[in-house]
Amino acid sequence: MSQPSARLYRGRVADQIVDDLRAQILSGALPDGARLPSERELAAQYDVSAPTVREAVRVLTAMGLLSTRNGSRTTVTASGDTLLAMSIASVVQFEKVTAPDVFGLLGALNAYAVEQAVERASDEDIAELRAAAEQAAKVADAEASAAALLNFFVTLSAISHNPLLAALCRFITQMQIGLALELSKESAEEWGRVPRSLAKARMDIVDALARRDGPAAVQLVREYHYKAVKRVQTSPGAKRLRETDPGLTALLSSWLGEHVGLGGSADPRNRP
Repeated sequence: MSQPSARLYRGRVADQIVDDLRAQILSGALPDGARLPSERELAAQYDVSAPTVREAVRVLTAMGLLSTRNGSRTTVTASGDTLLAMSIASVVQFEKVTAPDVFGLLGALNAYAVEQAVERASDEDIAELRAAAEQAAKVADAEASAAALLNFFVTLSAISHNPLLAALCRFITQMQIGLALELSKESAEEWGRVPRSLAKARMDIVDALARRDGPAAVQLVREYHYKAVKRVQTSPGAKRLRETDPGLTALLSSWLGEHVGLGGSADPRNRP
């Protein structure tokens, strides 16, 4: 750990320690997995009391940047996916964002991702996406289908070689698949049919990427997204819930509350 980046001024000292440690974590000076100095050492470095250090550590732990376990030293747990998931989940829940608005955003993000992939993806990247599409066409049960579908779209966003875009797509795709699974709990067989029925559409996207045909790839992604969202929204579960929750806002908020936290980003199958 480096020395405090600036002299602390009196008044809200704990906030300044939070800012300093946060800057060190985000810059990589304190990398993921690093052990934080002891409470006593930090108090000496910042010339403050132990309770002040304790307060700063509690704040950083709540942010998801530190992990404190009884009997062991506090460690850095900086994960871009976790931080992004917590931030987006907070906005969605606070602003009471509807499921259609989330789905619409994902459609725009995926269209941009495929546009970038046309220009940036290597032949090996496209081969990996093709393999993911082929795998998604084979699986039958709901959990395996969800995992394969997630893998396809995570791979698609990754080969855009735009880290921020990929992270956004990754988490919002998890949200969409997670909601689709929730809505199909009464009929797992129905969920399995939806991804399989769109298998050719996913392969068409891969073929357009292989031809480096940007306009076609973007159009195919938009069409795929429209069909997928329509099938989710017209499912029996969605129709029933919309009677009391028109925008599926409560369902979305509940799912985020259950799946997003300090332990990691969301997983549509409720697994680490």
